[in-house]
Amino acid sequence: MTRYREICADLAHRISAGTLHPGDELPGIRDLAQQWHTTTSTVSRAQRRLADAGVLELADRRRARVTPGAALAARRFLHADSVFTLTGSDDPALGLVVGALDGKLRIVAGEGSVAGLGTVRHGRADGAAIHLLHHTGIYNAPFALGMLRGLEPHLIHLWRREQGLIVPPGNPQGITGIADLAGRRVSIRRPGTGTRILLDRLLLAAGHDPDGLRGPEAGTHLEVALAVATGTVDAGLGVRSAATDMDLEFIPLTWEDFDIVLAGNALGPAAQLIAALHTPTLRDRISSLGGYDTAKSGEVTKLSDTTGQERRSHR
Repeated sequence: MTRYREICADLAHRISAGTLHPGDELPGIRDLAQQWHTTTSTVSRAQRRLADAGVLELADRRRARVTPGAALAARRFLHADSVFTLTGSDDPALGLVVGALDGKLRIVAGEGSVAGLGTVRHGRADGAAIHLLHHTGIYNAPFALGMLRGLEPHLIHLWRREQGLIVPPGNPQGITGIADLAGRRVSIRRPGTGTRILLDRLLLAAGHDPDGLRGPEAGTHLEVALAVATGTVDAGLGVRSAATDMDLEFIPLTWEDFDIVLAGNALGPAAQLIAALHTPTLRDRISSLGGYDTAKSGEVTKLSDTTGQERRSHR
């Protein structure tokens, strides 16, 4: 590694770790050159490189300052070649995120939210996309704390999304809500998926036994919509965008938080993903699918036992 790259890495690590904070002013070029036992031109080159990466601000006759968004920018710089591996729950909008990251995000086979948490816990993926409603009314945080305790768990907010019943055009069965699924043939997600858990909860709340439903299991939201579109089933629970893709009708039921759970040591590889989720272009493309709220996409929450009161499901 060349000397200027070593200086870049050292500063980026200090900023990422919080030793240097947004707004902090660095020592002068000559002082830094003495500290690193190098030339002023090498220090200047390193600062220009970090300025190009959004980590530092440079101005004529002023010392370099740490930018407001330096921590994320520093992690992006340090992990420019990292690929974030994601497992867990299915969502049609994830394809747009994969495309926007140009090889920096890889989806690995997942069996839903619960299995995804286990995969992350055992170190076989960097993060898991989940949408699990706790009995306290809080999405995702209690499950992340339980499964990743001791691993400094964090949440990256992807988006809020609308779940509801997908039915054929014209709704020939006259389905208006969960209670109308009794006696119908329904496309059901696999056990352990967030959507299956949501369906079971809604059925119990409506006074129906979830085990009484009949119909084929589906692996994704689009498979649920396909089963409805082909007439294999009368209805299925899924996201609005899946119904829109198949020109089907949608009966809205609830909005839910869709987040990525990850350990603290995966924040570096996740930096490119977090930055992408903040871009208006990607947010607009996701919102245009229908049934998505991207206002807080990319927000990162470090979890603790007191986390979650602001994340209640009525949000």
